[in-house]
Amino acid sequence: MLENYFPILVFIIVGLVFGCVPILLGWLIGPHRPDSEKLSPFECGFEAFEDARMKFDVRYYLIAIIFIIFDLEVAFLIPWATIFKEIVGTPEIKLFGFIEMLVFLTILIVGYVYAWAKGALDWE
Repeated sequence: MLENYFPILVFIIVGLVFGCVPILLGWLIGPHRPDSEKLSPFECGFEAFEDARMKFDVRYYLIAIIFIIFDLEVAFLIPWATIFKEIVGTPEIKLFGFIEMLVFLTILIVGYVYAWAKGALDWE
């Protein structure tokens, strides 16, 4: 009975070795030379080692959400563009596929204009 689980055990051990060994090697062999440049704020706008409960600007979240929205737009547009010839070549779904993408892009453009009008893209 236990011999049926042996391949699973081997798989878990190999996975742990391949996952943990590079991290341990990087930690052991890698240089440890922190300087003021490495410890300076990066992208978040506040010092790296301060109180975790301090208040900071919400605009960082807004920019991240807008980035995710447009990243998802690309994730939907690229597959649609790769099969566009097949969509246009099929008379039953030719108009449906085109209108579907127009609705998707219209919703995104309305969201972008709304964010622009509310000042989410203005950085002071």
